[in-house]
Formats: sequence, C-alpha cells, structure tokens
Amino acid sequence: MSTDLRPKLAAGIVLVLVFLCGAAAGAVAMNLGVQARLHQPAFDSPAGRALYFERLEKELDLSPAQSEQMQSILNDFWQYYRTVLTDSKQRVEQVLNQDQRRKFEQLLQEHQPR
Repeated sequence: MSTDLRPKLAAGIVLVLVFLCGAAAGAVAMNLGVQARLHQPAFDSPAGRALYFERLEKELDLSPAQSEQMQSILNDFWQYYRTVLTDSKQRVEQVLNQDQRRKFEQLLQEHQPR
C-alpha cells in the first residue's frame, strides 16, 4: 500500500466507527424510552391527563379518597379548559374574514401535538 493511502483509509475507518457508535447509542436510547420522555402527550389529551394525574398521585402521596376528589376536580378543570378554548376560537373567528380564518386554522394546525 502506498503511504498516501494509509491516512485516508484510517480516517475513513474512524469515520465509519464514529457513525456506527452514534447509531448504536441512538438505538440504546430509544430502547430505554428516552424518546417517550422527550415527546410527552398533550396536556389535555386522555394520555396526558392520565400521566399528569399519576404524577400527582405519586408525588403528593394521595390517599384513595384524595385521589378520587382530585380526579373529579381535574376532570372539571379539563372540561372548563376545553370550553374556554372552543369559545375563544369561535370569538376570534367572528373577528376574521374568510381568508384570515383559513390562515388562522392553518396556524392552529401547525401547533397541534402529533
């Protein structure tokens, strides 16, 4: 082998090894649930509500009676939250013309959790 080729070959091998190590680390992170923690469900989705309530139960060490009361209070809150969002959206749309409403709807869609 020529002496000019050896450094290029070594650099290529190092580059491939770095790429493979990164891919392996990514695969391990995905298996450990890192992605799930980074992409939490929306706060007002059923999964988000359940996750939030579980955290409250655990961190506040709620008794069964407290859990039941908290669940009722939080359900009321989420219902109120949904009502306020819906009412506010309708009020905003009344102010806008047809083209602006279409653009407003697009903006809302861009910010929806996936």
